[in-house]
This record gives sequence, C-alpha cells and structure tokens, in this order.
Amino acid sequence: MRFGKTLESSIYEPWRSKYIDYPKLKRLLREDEPANDSGSAKPDEKSSSWTEEDEGAFVDELVNVQLEKVNAFHDETYKNLRDRTSDCESKLHKIAALEDDETRKLGEVASGGDQTLQEMLRELDSITEEINELEKYSRINFTGFLKAAKKHDRRRGFRYRVRPLLQVRLAALPFNSEDYSPLLSHDCTESRSDDLQSQKARRKPYGTGPTNSSRAVDGERQDPRITSLYFDNPGFSLYNDKVCKISGASSLRLRWFGHLNDKTEIFLEKKTTSESGDSDEIPFSIKEKYIQDFITGRYKMEKPLNKLRERHGHDSDALKWLQSSVDAIQAFIQENKLQPMLRANYTRTAFQIPGDDRVRISLDTDVAFIREDSLDQERPCRDPSDWHRHDIDANNMDYPFPGIRRGEISRFPYALLEIKVRDGVKKKTNEWVRDLMASHLVKEAPRFSKFVHGIAQLFEDHVNSFPFWLSDLETDIRRDPETAFQEEQEKKAKQAAEEQAVGSLIGSQTGQAFTVAVGSPIAKSLEARNSTQVGGKRDQTAGESDTDEEGDVARSTGATRSQGFQSFLPSFPTSRYGPSRQKISMRLPPGVREPGRLIKDTGPVRVEPKVWLANQRTFVKWQHISVLLATLSLSLYNAAGEDNSVARSLAIAYTLIAALVAVSYLSAPR
Repeated sequence: MRFGKTLESSIYEPWRSKYIDYPKLKRLLREDEPANDSGSAKPDEKSSSWTEEDEGAFVDELVNVQLEKVNAFHDETYKNLRDRTSDCESKLHKIAALEDDETRKLGEVASGGDQTLQEMLRELDSITEEINELEKYSRINFTGFLKAAKKHDRRRGFRYRVRPLLQVRLAALPFNSEDYSPLLSHDCTESRSDDLQSQKARRKPYGTGPTNSSRAVDGERQDPRITSLYFDNPGFSLYNDKVCKISGASSLRLRWFGHLNDKTEIFLEKKTTSESGDSDEIPFSIKEKYIQDFITGRYKMEKPLNKLRERHGHDSDALKWLQSSVDAIQAFIQENKLQPMLRANYTRTAFQIPGDDRVRISLDTDVAFIREDSLDQERPCRDPSDWHRHDIDANNMDYPFPGIRRGEISRFPYALLEIKVRDGVKKKTNEWVRDLMASHLVKEAPRFSKFVHGIAQLFEDHVNSFPFWLSDLETDIRRDPETAFQEEQEKKAKQAAEEQAVGSLIGSQTGQAFTVAVGSPIAKSLEARNSTQVGGKRDQTAGESDTDEEGDVARSTGATRSQGFQSFLPSFPTSRYGPSRQKISMRLPPGVREPGRLIKDTGPVRVEPKVWLANQRTFVKWQHISVLLATLSLSLYNAAGEDNSVARSLAIAYTLIAALVAVSYLSAPR
C-alpha cells in the first residue's frame, strides 16, 4: 500500500486539518515531471526545470510550515490532556476531603463521591482514548516527513539533500519522542501488586558511542558472533504490529552463535510482547538440515518427540510442552505466510555479578543488518527454495561483510547497551544504574528492536511506518558532560512533578522524591529566585548590614531573622519541626492511644549502678597507667650507672609523665 493511502486511512477525523499535507508536498515536488534518475550531483537536461526557487519552496513548506504545524498541535494537545488530568486530580481531592470530614453523613458522602467518581472515570477513558490517538498521530506524521524527504532526495536531490537536515530537526522536537506513560498511569490502578512487580525485569536499551573493537574484557579472546534470522511476510504485518505497539505482537527468529559451518546449535524462538512490555518466549533447538522442512510444514520434530516419549513417557510435561510449541509455531508460520526476511549479526559482551541476576548488562558491538528476502524475483537476496544465504554462511563471512552488495546491508553506527534491572533491588544499585543511564555517552532508545530497525532501514520502500529513533541516527549521540547533566536534572524534575500529580490522582505515592543536585540548572534557578526575594526584602528593611557574599546572604537570612527573637525567648521553638509545630491531628492505629505525658515528666530518672560507677572504673584505669609508667622510670633509674646521665634523665622524664597522667584525670572536667 502506498503511503498516501495509509495516511488517509489513519487520519483521526477531529484532527484532519492538523496532519501533514502530503499531497501538497508531492505537488511541490512535481512528480509528474521526469527527474534525475542517476542520483548524481549534476542535473541532466530533463530535470533542469527544478530551480532554486522550487527547492526553497519545498523546504520551507516541509520544515517551516508542515513540521511546525504538527509540532504546535502536538504541544497544545498534550498540555490540554495534562490539564484535564489535573482537573480529575482536583475532583479526587474533593472526594478525599469529604471522606475525612467525620461530621458528614455517610449517605451524602457515598452518593456525591460515587457520582464524582463515575464522571472522573468517564473523563479518564476519554483522555486515554485521545492519548492513544495522539501517539498514532505522532507516528504517522513522523513517517510522512521521512517519506517526503526521501522522495525529494531521490527525485530532486542532485544539489541538496533534505533528509539529514530534517532528521536533525526532528530529533530536537518532542512530538516524535514524547513519553505518555505518566498520563496513562491510571490504567495500572487495578493491578498494583508490589510482589508481582518485583518479579518483572525492566529492559532499558541504549545506544552508545561508536566502537572500533569487539574484544572481550578479559583480553585477546574474541567474543563469538551472534546471528538472528527474523521472519516476516511480504506485507510486513509482524513489523507493523511491533511498530504500532499492538498488544500481542509476535516475532519469530532463528538464532545461533558463531558460523553455521561449525555445526553450532540453532534455536527457533517465538516471542510475544504484551502491551505492558512483558514478553513470553517459546524457544527450542532444531538441526540445520530440518529447518526448511519445518518452515514448509513437512517436518514436525518427530525425532525429538520420540526421544522424549522413550525417556519420560507419553504423559511427561516436557513432551506436552514441545508438542504444543511445535504446533503453535508451525500454525503461526502458515497463518502469516512467514519467510526469512532479515539477518542481524553482532558481537555481544555480557556483564553480571556471579550468582546475582538483579542487574544484567549486555553490550552489542559491530551490529549489521542484512537482507535475507527473495521479494525481487529477478535478483533475490536468498534462494527462494532455501532458508538462508549461502554466500554468507558458506564463506564464513564476518563483519563488515565486504562481499554484500550495497543496499542489502546496513551497518549500525553505534553500539547497543541493554540494561535489565529487576524491581526491588537496593537503592544503591539503582543509583549507579541511573548514573549509567544518564551518562553523556549513551542515549535512551525506548522499545528498541533489532528486527524493527533492520526492516525500517532496508525495506523502507515496503513499509509505511517508522520507529521514532531513526531521527537520531544522523546526529552524534555523544554530548557535553555538563549539558547531559543539566538535561538529566531537568528531566528528573519534570518526571517527579508528573509522577507526583498522577500519584495523588490514583491515590498512591509510587514516585520517589526528587532532590536537586548541586550545580544543576534547577538549583541555580532556585538560588537565583531566593536571592532575588532576599534582595527585595533587604531593600525594604532599613538599617540592616550588607555583605559581599550574595550566596551566604540567601542561605543565612532565615537564621538571622530569628536570632533577634530567640535572644529574648531562647527556649521558644522557632523550627518548623518543633513540638509546637508538630501538633497535627492524625488517626492512630487500632489499640494505640496517645500518651498523657512524656517520659521525661514521669519522675526522677533511675540510674543503674554500672552507669554510676563508670567514673570510678575510668579513674582506676588511669591510675593503673600512671603506676606502670612510674615503675618503668624507677627501674630505669636504678639500672643506670652513676655516669649514665642520659638514662637518669629519661627516668626523671617518665616519672614526671606518670605524675601528669595521675593528676590530669583529677583535673579533667566530667
């Protein structure tokens, strides 16, 4: 299906005028006229009608008109959804206030609260629907911009290339990377089980800077190459389900380590991803000679099934699991008419503390994507009667695959860092993981998939939806450390504010309190604001002293203001945490009553004898040391001869030291 038809079928009618005007961009390109098909830098006679004015008009319409229109509408809609979510929050606060008011009648609270809750739930359903439509709106427009830029570069790109400029601009706009999870948090209120959540692993894929080495950490040993062979059909339905985040989207791949000529073990894996991001995998091993027959349905794993029957019997769980897995995967292949489409090849280095799987990190380097299809009957990349490319596997070809034709391979410019963290790990572990995520050398790529990326890069003429991370490939993801730190602080502050708002909305405090780091832009703005307020108050107050240290004034103003009052009433508490400020009415647990008086007011404090005799024990210890020193000095004096003045002087010195030790305890304050 052409992209124009896909765009028309994806339009949400209330927002029709806010989508990219793709037909207008095609008219500006004048597709009915012949263009330079050679792609060279020099225009031919047929395409000489394309002028600088035409180029300027197209770029202005694409970047300054259409892109700004889409981004402005996305911003406005997102803020409107946040405001509507805040309104729901205020309604929930009113219900909470009614429940806390003990003077209200229970019937009045129930009727008013139920009605408000029903209205709030209907409003939340409407917000959820619009959020889903907004995400579809962002994706189809993002794809439209990339399609228009590619069409321009292919037909009119003999002088200028628009796509690099457009991708840099797209990477700077939030509409193609906005995270809608804070607004959708209310969907999780029915399944807030800490025990269940603690067993799930969170996957955080990141792109890292370019790497030139695939050596292992321990030295010269080379890590084995991993090859994944992904399946799809000519309509790329599996790809579209993955990109659009459809619940239950599945993928199928063959995976092996090293080269096929080494008779390595091959695994066939089907992976199904739920809407929450959790995945369910069905893996089993299969021999190379049976793969093609398995794909066509002629081989149903009879030999492994017979072995399991002989070893474990007909009713064993392993036999039932393998039989059901084989049937499910073969039915999945036949129903979707799947065939090998894409090969992903990379070197993986894994990091994990031995015996501790709370944090697992994998680093994939030298990543390459290769076409494995036979869509072009005249020049197929793979023999249609076989399941893999023999030009690669028969020759043991490795990265960078110099024998592959241009257009059949895409070398990923970065490494892939994936962090798997189990919920419930200690805070210290989380902190160093968060520091690694916030590094200036990595860039987060949510829901990154090698299968999706390879299809989008090598089959972009066959698909009409692209992942958002494509706009980051034309830019260097490495950032200045200070800039990365500032962006991370702003991101954490925004996330904490949204989680606090949504947490109060759903009645839970799941978010952690955000502490502003020293040197962050938020801390600087708060300090500037405080200093401005202090400066204004200082100007209104006459007779106060001035100082050269602006920061010290801002930090010590509160203490200076209270010192004058405290000099008259030193025992009066001025702290916000003092006893007079802590008399807040709160509901005590059942069986607990408020004490009538404090422990210090219950009478004289009893002191145990061992505490009372602590001074005596210390005194005896000091006297013991002084007696030892005196004995040493006396022995030294008697052992020295009459002519040994040095020994006699040392003996006298030790005697004085012993006397000082004995007297010092008596004079020390206690």
